[in-house]
Amino acid sequence: MALNARLDHRNPLVFDTHELGRRPGALQRLTRTVDAPKDFGIRGVIGVPEGAPVELELRMESVMEGVLVTGTARARAEGECVRCLEPVGLELEADFQELFSYPDADDRGRVIAEPGDDAEDDEDRFFLEDGLFDLEPLLRDAVVLALPMQPVCQEDCPGLCSECGARLADDPDHHHDAADIRWAALQGLADSLQSGDKDETSGAEAGVDEKQEK
Repeated sequence: MALNARLDHRNPLVFDTHELGRRPGALQRLTRTVDAPKDFGIRGVIGVPEGAPVELELRMESVMEGVLVTGTARARAEGECVRCLEPVGLELEADFQELFSYPDADDRGRVIAEPGDDAEDDEDRFFLEDGLFDLEPLLRDAVVLALPMQPVCQEDCPGLCSECGARLADDPDHHHDAADIRWAALQGLADSLQSGDKDETSGAEAGVDEKQEK
């Protein structure tokens, strides 16, 4: 990841490491509750609603290369069951760990002339900017990994009826009488024969009535 640009210390997901210092081994713990950002989860499937509280527990440790951030995020995620489409809610707990590098040090802690000399390496790294780091990208990745790709309301959810869409969990005995297609043609023929017999009977009765009138 390239150097962050103009981080705002007022952003609740931006953290300041100045108090930690750069002495290797220095440690700082903190907790913070923030509002969930927009699209926080798996879009269209399940996620933490925008503005919902997210509890953060962080452990920041100074190392030679930068600041090692280890933490846990807790929140309530909401979505819908992929089988029956009923609302689903679950308590989310996502763990994460990442090294935020000093912009003037390589992966061995050695000072380098300019950060970003190796573009490919920088794409996979997070950097501190003026002692600040943005937790949001890391947090988003951790939340997505912690969420189920196919949430269900219960492990044995039977889903919906393929014929009428009824929720099968509400009616375990739900079923439809299905006619065997092999008998469908014969059933049609039987119906036509019955109709023909009725027509002939009606004609015969009409003839009898005419003779009686004469």
